[in-house]
Amino acid sequence: MTIFRSLRMKRVIALGAILLFGTQTAMAERVKDLASVAGVRDNQLVGYGLVVGLNGTGDQTTQTPFTVQSIINMLIQFGITIPPGTNLQLKNVAAVTVHADLPAFAKPGQKIDVTVGSIGNAKSLRGGSLLMAPLLGADQQLYAIAQGNLVVGGFGASGSDGSSVTVNIPSSGRIPNGATVERAVANEFLTRDSIVLNLHTPDFTTSTRLAQQINNTLGDGMAIAVDAVSVNVRPPADPAQRTAFVAALENIEVEPGEVQARVIVNSRTGTVVIGSNVRVTPAAVSHGSLVVTISETPFVSQPVAPVFQSNRSIGGGPEGQPPAPVIGGETVAGSDSEVTIEQQEGSMFLFEPGTSLDEIVQAVNRVGAAPGDLVAILEALKQAGALRAELVII
Repeated sequence: MTIFRSLRMKRVIALGAILLFGTQTAMAERVKDLASVAGVRDNQLVGYGLVVGLNGTGDQTTQTPFTVQSIINMLIQFGITIPPGTNLQLKNVAAVTVHADLPAFAKPGQKIDVTVGSIGNAKSLRGGSLLMAPLLGADQQLYAIAQGNLVVGGFGASGSDGSSVTVNIPSSGRIPNGATVERAVANEFLTRDSIVLNLHTPDFTTSTRLAQQINNTLGDGMAIAVDAVSVNVRPPADPAQRTAFVAALENIEVEPGEVQARVIVNSRTGTVVIGSNVRVTPAAVSHGSLVVTISETPFVSQPVAPVFQSNRSIGGGPEGQPPAPVIGGETVAGSDSEVTIEQQEGSMFLFEPGTSLDEIVQAVNRVGAAPGDLVAILEALKQAGALRAELVII
């Protein structure tokens, strides 16, 4: 009996994995979705603290001396003196870093979220509480103070035989509204001579259209496109009107410029993204595929039947005894495998002048190219100078 298994390279163009975007004319978008106001930004804060109340999952103090030093310094501030040479075993304490983002215009007394992460060898921060930890900015000034109970999404468990299991990351957690703002960050929003809008995606066409639309809406001379990113807008003379002015700016609708022609290829997942402005000059592409066939024929190796001889003939023995068999081989099952590789007849298709995105996809789909083959075709077209787009491999 012969079993044939044919393994064919898939020739399905996975358009679910080939994402097509921008096939329609660009739609108008709000300024708040295209740009941000210069100077209106978050500021990063970082600090150091102690998490206490852990169930024996804290730092091993013999390997993290800074945890012991922090505890001793804290106790000294409360008037408690530790005798020299005392060996502290603090399995319920962990040294951590604390970081947070301070939003623009945050005022003293407001609450912000903080993230806590272990910097020692603590196994888990679950059930712990962060003691008062100052949060500093890049200028080493105090801007917030954090304290509170941690919310930890992960957990771990271990057995006496050394086996363990961990879900998510138990050595970090968050404290919602865990820090109180103590100082506001100085902002020049109300004192600057102009308001600068910075585009999220640099584009000369979009910045020009943005300035034109602002001038059409608010009056000539109100906005000037500085470069591909920035647009200067003249604000009201009264600072009290500036907030309402920016609110009006944010809701102006602008039609952004068309995106640059690009083909994005993810080399790890095989995802291919083709922009709507991609064009191909006249070119002919030949594409073929391999067919691998494995044939297996099972067989059974049967040894020769045992030969019986008399005991006397094989060494002598009493007459009348049954003949002793000569030991034979064992029955073994096996199979013969044959592997053949066939190069199928290649398919060729022609790209006419100015071929569009839809025509590219249809042509590649007709020859049954897989995503990996599509990448090879696009790279070959780029090398031939026929692909009028930037090929980006990520």
